[in-house]
Amino acid sequence: MKPDFRLYLITGGKPSSGELLEAVGLALEGGVRAVQLRMKDLPARELLKLALRLRELTERHRARLFINDRLDIAIASRADGVHLGVNGIPPEAARKAAMMSSQGGQELMIGVSTHSLKEAESAQKAGADFITFGPVFDTPSKRIFGPPLGVSRLAEVVRAVDIPVLAIGGIKLGNIKEVISAGASGAALISGILGAEDIKTEAGLFMRALE
Repeated sequence: MKPDFRLYLITGGKPSSGELLEAVGLALEGGVRAVQLRMKDLPARELLKLALRLRELTERHRARLFINDRLDIAIASRADGVHLGVNGIPPEAARKAAMMSSQGGQELMIGVSTHSLKEAESAQKAGADFITFGPVFDTPSKRIFGPPLGVSRLAEVVRAVDIPVLAIGGIKLGNIKEVISAGASGAALISGILGAEDIKTEAGLFMRALE
């Protein structure tokens, strides 16, 4: 299933559920149409509760909801997709599990995080619908993956795979045209939107930049 969005909002940090829902709601009002719930330290019961509330919110705005890594939570919350790490469940296994779930053959869109050309090619071969690639630019949240990979590496990956590539890592209004010029289908952001003083306005500016 090909993604129908260009701006991919990823939740980060440890905000309260109320704060997160409010922030995501503002981003959706600004035009965001895809949200990834990424709260790795949250217990399963609380994560599901939050995912269900986000599902209601995203449906109201006709937006996609993805769950980071947790296939079980994605299925239970009726999310549109799951986003996997390169060392997580293989995309083909996740797809098969979703189709066999009690949801009656729920079809999930599958994204995969990649940080090299080899990982990007492997994700495509394993059945990913799209990938994120980065960090393209420097950003504190991605420094564990090493120095920024740069726009030229992004362009190399875009040329090598046939699935959509979303750039991630340090994406700002001042450099987003660089990643689009490199062939990226869009961009994934955390603090670029959620860290803004005016989330709704910032989301709208990014949407217009991508158009």
